[in-house]
Amino acid sequence: MKLDRLVSKSAPAAIGPYSHGVKRGDMIITSGQIPVDPQTHEMVREIKAATLTVLNNLISVVEEGGGDRTTVAKVDVFVRSLSDFDAINQVYSEFFGDSKPARVLVQVSDLPDGALLEAAMTAFVK
Repeated sequence: MKLDRLVSKSAPAAIGPYSHGVKRGDMIITSGQIPVDPQTHEMVREIKAATLTVLNNLISVVEEGGGDRTTVAKVDVFVRSLSDFDAINQVYSEFFGDSKPARVLVQVSDLPDGALLEAAMTAFVK
């Protein structure tokens, strides 16, 4: 089986030589997304709004591959400050509701364009 490249018209363009995601069989793997508003192309700098922006951008890629929020198996989150943990958890919980994908959340020293967080998803076709 070959990898199918995923590009979402609802997410901002990739800032490097990579696709929004790939799909092989029923598995969808996204690239990382930073909180860039797809309408204004501005970086979102408030942590709750930034978290929601990233999750919405990622889910648009998952949907492009045939999945949805309920088929997300894992989310990898990279944050500049663990002091944002509670705010991220609040948005994450509201976003996924009863669906509770596995998650990794780690603090890193820096992210592209000074972003507050970056995340990626692994999901499956619905």
